[in-house]
Amino acid sequence: MGSGTIASASVQGSGPVFRIREFVRKNGVGYLFMLPFLLLFAVFTVVPVGTAFGLSFSYFNMLEAPSFVGLDNFKLLVMDDDIFALALRNTLLFSVVIGPVGFSASFLFAWVINSLRFRNLYALAFYTPSITSGIAMSVVWLYFFSNDRYGLINDVLISLGFLTEPVLWTLDARTILPVVIFISAWMSMGTGFLVFLAGLQNIPKELLEAARIDGVRSGFQELWHIILPLMKPQLLFNAISTIVASFAVFDIAVSVAGIPSPNYAAHTIVAHLYDYAFIRFQMGYASAIAVVLFLMTFILGRISMRLFAERD
Repeated sequence: MGSGTIASASVQGSGPVFRIREFVRKNGVGYLFMLPFLLLFAVFTVVPVGTAFGLSFSYFNMLEAPSFVGLDNFKLLVMDDDIFALALRNTLLFSVVIGPVGFSASFLFAWVINSLRFRNLYALAFYTPSITSGIAMSVVWLYFFSNDRYGLINDVLISLGFLTEPVLWTLDARTILPVVIFISAWMSMGTGFLVFLAGLQNIPKELLEAARIDGVRSGFQELWHIILPLMKPQLLFNAISTIVASFAVFDIAVSVAGIPSPNYAAHTIVAHLYDYAFIRFQMGYASAIAVVLFLMTFILGRISMRLFAERD
């Protein structure tokens, strides 16, 4: 009887009910504190993403019930939508320029300013534009790139004799995209700069001193062998943030060039999504665009995780 009772208790102690009770006992309080975030995340992220995936396989004009159309939206998007191909090209050009340029420039400026005497003042001046809305900053930059004789850049170039007539910066299809890329790159550096600066300030000075004792002589050697390996979390965070920001360019492009821009020269994927969702009210097709954009950013995010994630 004694051995049977012990065996029965051991079986009960290893059963699924017992494991669930042990899990709740050990982790229940932590998950209880996480519950508000999990609920908000589910309602405002998981459910919308799932809804977009579902609507991408349907025709939905917001007046009638969605009707299933299978892969027709994706076929139209990939094979017949020339404007989407142009928007994809513009967005990839945005990401290629803004991504590496903004990422590298943010780190470079943070590295330089971190060694200056009044670094907090420089950091404030450098970061302040990034907390201003893109529309407000576009209004400021439109004064520089104004299409008439009174625009600052046109005025300076004409006064110096480099131009005889104003350049139509935001009306000429050849100059719209470079202008939007320049403004977007300038605005994208603030947040990344602050993250890199915080990471640089958290590097123990003892490690840098030990590296100099061990033979590190130049700033480049210190950067390559000490600073970059210790800043992988900041590098990963900024890489993913830069990818998302570069693929989500919308407000600056619309503020500078309008929607649609002349000859769709500054048309992006998000602008294409906005056009079909809130102007044409073709929510099924807009959801297909959103799914493609989500998959692109997800794949690039996983690549960034492979490059910058810390390994044991």
